[in-house]
Amino acid sequence: MPAADFRVLAINPGSSSTKFGVFVNENPEWVRTVRYSEEEMEAFRGRPVLDQEEFRRRLIEAQLSEAGYDLKSLNAVAGRGGLLPRLVSGTFRVNEAMLNELRLARRGEHASNLGAILAHGIARKAGVESYIVDPVSVDERPERARLSGSALLPRPSLHHALNTKAIAKRYAREQGVPYSQLRLIVVHLASGICATAHEGGKTIEYNDSREEGPFGYERAGSVPFAGLIKLCFSGKYTEQQLDDRLAREGGLYSYLGTKDLEKVEQRIAAGDAYARLIFETMVYQIAQQIGAMAAVLKGWVDAVLITGGMAYSQELARQLREAVEWIAPMHVYPGEDELKALVEGVLRVLRQEEPALEFMGEPAADSATAS
Repeated sequence: MPAADFRVLAINPGSSSTKFGVFVNENPEWVRTVRYSEEEMEAFRGRPVLDQEEFRRRLIEAQLSEAGYDLKSLNAVAGRGGLLPRLVSGTFRVNEAMLNELRLARRGEHASNLGAILAHGIARKAGVESYIVDPVSVDERPERARLSGSALLPRPSLHHALNTKAIAKRYAREQGVPYSQLRLIVVHLASGICATAHEGGKTIEYNDSREEGPFGYERAGSVPFAGLIKLCFSGKYTEQQLDDRLAREGGLYSYLGTKDLEKVEQRIAAGDAYARLIFETMVYQIAQQIGAMAAVLKGWVDAVLITGGMAYSQELARQLREAVEWIAPMHVYPGEDELKALVEGVLRVLRQEEPALEFMGEPAADSATAS
């Protein structure tokens, strides 16, 4: 491998799987997804997610060894960022402060909390640095965007920063214009739907798909709060059951009993009027959220970018284009390549195009320094 090339291992842990791959520069050289059986995961039921670290790391290392990779051949290791305090956008070096914060899990338990810890463990053996890139806690909004309608409840500050930032920068490269000079709306369509407004190289507004915005294939998005309060005190549901109903069994699943958009479209093609209503309502809500982001950008929008798994739907893209292209040209980037997005962030540091950031903890304004 030429000296100018970099070999990076990227790791993206999910609830019941881990996807990882070795990249030479931006190009995937070897990619694997390890899926865990119910029996394997049963051993960790009711335990902190970080208890899975050794189990998952050994499987990754075994797969790498079986494929003929020497850890010493790596130049860096990247992990998916977890539920950290509010951060600026960028590539963060994994340090002890970050590892301690993830171990405390003060913002919640999630498989992504394993990303930095797995990357750090493998990088230490390889003798290289480990990094995370644009974790879900990236928050570049002005203070006025962090307030809700009640002092009791600040607006949530989690969103799909990794993919939306990567798509915005990809579009900028394609146009030959610096990302910092574009005003973009980027919408991530998946289990939850997140619309983001980009200006001056920052994500200045977004919706947290767990708590607000359009419904996706399993998340409810915004719901009537008076009705929600009544449900909370109805005695019909425990806290966990209600959280499941809204975060994992809401959206398309709540109405149609499926999280498969292709099956919904098949039902529509077969004449299912109710399925058509739910599908069109989802598109309607996505368009509403895009309109809200356009207002944040004061109507000056260079492009609307659509990404995520549901962006593969040609009918969804057609209806959405019809609804929002009066705002700006719409471009579709189906799917999400989080491993590549992680690698691209690390490469910018290795190539000295931008500095690595150091995690310092709360508050957001002091949460990172360049090094």
